Amino acid sequence: MHTPRKRFGQNFLRDKHVIQRIISAIAPQANQHIVEIGSGEGALTFPLLAHCQLLDVVELDRDLVAWLQTHQERHPNLQIHNADALKFDFHSLRGEHKLRLVGNLPYNISTPLLFHFIEYTADLIDMTLMLQKEVVDRMAAEPDSADYGRLSVMLQYHCYVEKLFDVSPESFFPPPKVNSSMVRLMPHASLPYPALNAAHFSKVVAQAFAQRRKTLRNTLKSLMSVELIEQANIDPQCRSETLGVEQFVTLSNVYTSNLE
Repeated sequence: MHTPRKRFGQNFLRDKHVIQRIISAIAPQANQHIVEIGSGEGALTFPLLAHCQLLDVVELDRDLVAWLQTHQERHPNLQIHNADALKFDFHSLRGEHKLRLVGNLPYNISTPLLFHFIEYTADLIDMTLMLQKEVVDRMAAEPDSADYGRLSVMLQYHCYVEKLFDVSPESFFPPPKVNSSMVRLMPHASLPYPALNAAHFSKVVAQAFAQRRKTLRNTLKSLMSVELIEQANIDPQCRSETLGVEQFVTLSNVYTSNLE
């Protein structure tokens, strides 16, 4: 089989019990359009093909693409894209049905991938992904917890985040040095707390967590005065990790309104 490449962050899933558990969690339906990020050795690819009418695979490794192409004749519902998922336009795959995104993400680029994926929430039903456990804990974290941060706020603004289950290193070849977890993200049909300006929201959140141990009056001083923070009914002396998504949206909207 294919020799895993460290530069691509390749750790191939081989535990059949875990594979079946993931397929059950995805619960693919015949009429759904599924997009897999990184086929690897096809651990999820072939079970998914047995259930859905259309599967697109985005795979960067040309050797894996060439191997996967040898199976295309037997699987006409398989479409292969030799491309970098970080640069891929997922909207280009959107047809009559919204997409379901699945995959075991390379852990070395998982956070940038997640930020890329949320640009396409209007095209997605859900995302069922394998990531490093530490990252999933941050994704699903509640305010006022050690794991809560910028990633938590940005993903929860766009999606409902649900941690599914943990996966041990022994389920992979080669075994990663970290534990893994499955997570499901379901884009909100309509944003619970819509920001007036999405770019401003992202800017305020990033700035607030740039020095997370400092108070908001210090972290946001280049963007907002103490008076503006108070205008959002937020104590300037509190820290960023104590604020929920709704409060960050309120801060962002006050910032946006003050610029007009």
